[in-house]
Amino acid sequence: MTKKQLVEMFNDALELEHAARIQYLAHAEEIVGLDAEPIIARLREIAEDEKKHEDMFRTILGDYLGVTPTMCMKEPHCAETTKEILETNLKDERYAVDFYEKIMDKLKASKKELKYEYYQIEHKLRHVIIDEQEHIAELKLLLGM
Repeated sequence: MTKKQLVEMFNDALELEHAARIQYLAHAEEIVGLDAEPIIARLREIAEDEKKHEDMFRTILGDYLGVTPTMCMKEPHCAETTKEILETNLKDERYAVDFYEKIMDKLKASKKELKYEYYQIEHKLRHVIIDEQEHIAELKLLLGM
């Protein structure tokens, strides 16, 4: 039962990352103004990180949990001004960290069930969480927080 729940959670995580990548790329196209270039560049870099996270979640699902990863994605969030874009993405990054911590808790509870997969999955998930925390710090910096 726990493995089934993990599969559902990792598929949700994959859908979040897919939406995040598309959202960052779309938002990068909306940024205008004197300070636009460094913000655009950072949003595009974060989008690349999200692509790497998608790949990690696909690997977890396919190679370690033995299922076909989802092809769906969550609904991206629209924003118009630079401030709204940064605030929207900050909120989404915080949501992702909170959700991935729940996955980590579920993963720890299934350590015995996933005896030969646990450490690889845990390592990849921890890497994603660390990246998302870095994104939070960078978005807060861009917002002057």
